[in-house]
Amino acid sequence: MYVKQLEFRNYRNLNDSVFTPEKGINVICGNNAQGKTNIIECLWLFTGGRSFRGSKEKDMIAFGKDHAVIKTLFFTEGRDQELEIRIEKGKRRASLNRIPRSYLSQIIGKFCAVVFSPDHLTLVKSGPEERRSFIDGAICQTDPMYASVLLRYKKILNERNNLLRTIPENNSLKEMLSIWDESLAAAGAKIAAKRAEYIKKLSTFAVGFYDGISQGKEKLEIDYKINCKASSDADEKEIYELSLQKLTQKQEEDIKCGYTTSGVHRDDLTIKINERDAKTFGSQGQQRSAVLSLKLAEAAVLGEEKGEKPVILLDDVLSELDVSRQNFLLTKLSGMQVFITCCEKTVKSDNTVYVDNGVLSDKPFGSNIS
Repeated sequence: MYVKQLEFRNYRNLNDSVFTPEKGINVICGNNAQGKTNIIECLWLFTGGRSFRGSKEKDMIAFGKDHAVIKTLFFTEGRDQELEIRIEKGKRRASLNRIPRSYLSQIIGKFCAVVFSPDHLTLVKSGPEERRSFIDGAICQTDPMYASVLLRYKKILNERNNLLRTIPENNSLKEMLSIWDESLAAAGAKIAAKRAEYIKKLSTFAVGFYDGISQGKEKLEIDYKINCKASSDADEKEIYELSLQKLTQKQEEDIKCGYTTSGVHRDDLTIKINERDAKTFGSQGQQRSAVLSLKLAEAAVLGEEKGEKPVILLDDVLSELDVSRQNFLLTKLSGMQVFITCCEKTVKSDNTVYVDNGVLSDKPFGSNIS
C-alpha cells in the first residue's frame, strides 16, 4: 500500500496543493509551526480515525473558510483507489472511489497507516486511557467492525451512568439496572476478547523488536489486564459471565458514585521490562524502546492481517530518539512508504518537500539553486 497523490484545499494553514510522494522515504522539512504536522494529520485522517492530535473538525478548516477538502489517490489491493473527505459544519463526510459513504466508519480499513508522534513516547508512562486508545485504534484498522462494537459499548455505558445518577431520586428504577448490566457485559466481552487476541499477536512482534534494540540484554513483556479479573486467555463467554457478576456485585457502589466502576473501559495494557513494571521502574530510554517496539509491532500486525504493508507516518519523532534507535527504526521500516517530518534534513530520502508558512516546495526556501 502506498500513496500516489495527496491533495488538500482549505486545510488548516496549508496552501491549496497537490503533493506527489515517492514509494520509499519521504521527508517533510521545515521550521516549527509551518504546516509539516498538518500533512501527516491529513494522511492519517484517511484511516477513518480521529486526529492523533486530538483536534476538532472545525480546527482543520482554514481561517475564514467554511469547509475543507482532502483527497488521496493510493494503491492497494492491486489497483488505484481514491478517498475524499469533506470537512464541514463540524463533521467529516467521505467518498471512496467517488461513491459517497453514509458513515465515516465505512472507510475504516481501506487506507491503512501507523502514526508515531512525540506524544506516543509517553505511552508507557501515561494513563490506562491512552493505552486502551492505542489498542482500539490499531484493532479498528484490522477489523473495521470493531469500531461499531466500541460505539455500542460507549452508548450503553452512558445510558447506564445516566440511570445510576437518577436512581437516588427514584429507587424503583433500580430494577432496570440488570437489563443494562447484561447489555454492557455482552458488548464488553466482545471488546475484551478482541483486545486479548490482538495483544497476543502484538506481543510476539514487540518482544522481538525490543530484543533487537537492547541487543538481547533486556526482555519485554506485554499483557492485557482485564478489569473483571479474567485471565487474558479467557474466552468471550467467560469474560461475559465474570463481567456481569462484577457489575451486579458493584451496583450499590456504582449508585453511590454515579458512574460505572467496572468494565472494559477500565482495562489496561501492562508493560514490563525484565519482569519489572516499565512505568514505575523503566528508564526513559527503556520506556522509549518499549514504545518504539509497540509501534513497529503495530505496523507488523497490520501488514500481516491486510496482506500488504501500511503507510508509516513519523511526526518529528526522530529528533526524540538517539542515533541507534533512529537507525533501528528506519531499518525495520525498509520496504514501506514512510513520511517523516523534521526541522533539518538528516535522513537520506527518496523525496524531500519543504514547507514554509503552509507553502510546499521541492527546494529549500531561501535557496538560490535554480
